[in-house]
Formats: sequence, C-alpha cells, structure tokens
Amino acid sequence: MFVKVCGLSTEDSVRAAVDAGADAVGFVLAPSPREVAPERARELLAGVPAGVPAVGVFRHEAAADAVAVAREAGLEWVQLHGERTPEDVRTVHDAGLKFIRAITMAAAPAEFADWGEELLLVDAAVPGSGEAWDYASVRALGLGGRRWLLAGGLDPENVAQAAAAAGAWGVDVSSGVEQSRGVKDLAKIRAFVTEARGA
Repeated sequence: MFVKVCGLSTEDSVRAAVDAGADAVGFVLAPSPREVAPERARELLAGVPAGVPAVGVFRHEAAADAVAVAREAGLEWVQLHGERTPEDVRTVHDAGLKFIRAITMAAAPAEFADWGEELLLVDAAVPGSGEAWDYASVRALGLGGRRWLLAGGLDPENVAQAAAAAGAWGVDVSSGVEQSRGVKDLAKIRAFVTEARGA
C-alpha cells in the first residue's frame, strides 16, 4: 500500500512521516491553512530522503504557474486539483516533472480516463470536508490495474477498511492526521502509516 502524507509544514512532521515509512510527502503551495511558501518547502525538502517523492500541491492554479512554483521549491512532483485537461498533463511532463491529477467522485466519467499522469487521486465528492464517504463506490470506476490514491476523510481508524473497500492502490491523508486545522499530530501520522501498511 502506497502511503502519502500531505500538508506537512514543519521539520518534525516531515521527520515523523519519513520515519514511519511514508512513500511520499506533500507540501501545499496554494491558499490553505496548510500553505507553505516555496522557500519553506525547499527547507523542508532537506529532510526528505532520496527516493521519497516530495509533491507540491496546488488547487486552481494554471499548470504552468504550478510548475514554476514547484521548481522554485525544488520539487519534482506536482499535484493539481480543480478542473483539468490532458494539456495540463503535457505541460507538467514537458517541464520534466511528474504529475498527480486529483479528481473528485463528482467528476464527469471522462475525467477518470488515463491521461498519462503518474498517479490519479480520487477524493470525496466534496473535497476538504474531512468527512468519510462511500469508499466502496470507487470500485465501480474500474480503476483496477492503475496507480491511484484514495483520499478524503481518511484517518488511522478507518484507513485500512476504506482502502480495502475501495480496492485502493494507495492512500493520501492530510486533515485525518491533525490535532487542529493545519497542525499535524505526529502520533497520528505514525499510526496512519502503520494502519495503511496493514491494509
């Protein structure tokens, strides 16, 4: 089970995720309680070992703008939320970066097609709510065999069951490992990775 811990903003939270065995970490570079400046992301990147993807997370920014900020931060992966097109995938790849395309369960069926991204992230119909949802409904999308991450409302208590219900290749967490909005709980980070690994 591939595990990504997102919204990290301190050296301690990065260390907790890496030491727990997270496969990838994410830094939010868009307006959010978890937002970090590109120069701060670059500082935090120093604590991420080679081989662990560090991802710059964006919402509605144009793909070219996201690429520019990710480069400023020293990141090689870009995760884009919001309405996207196959051209966005090409823009990121043409820049030599890797791409995670985030979509919600409310997206049009065509958006679940493989556009050539490295990873697809499937979020709740209303992303950012932190609420659990019908994870088993993802199975109907026919994503088996693809590399994709389940997100939205996951926490240490439900991640194993949710991943199994969805048939997930990997999972992504942010608010589910926080003690307050934007502030990570290091014990929850460790517990989440442990529980996800056991899924």
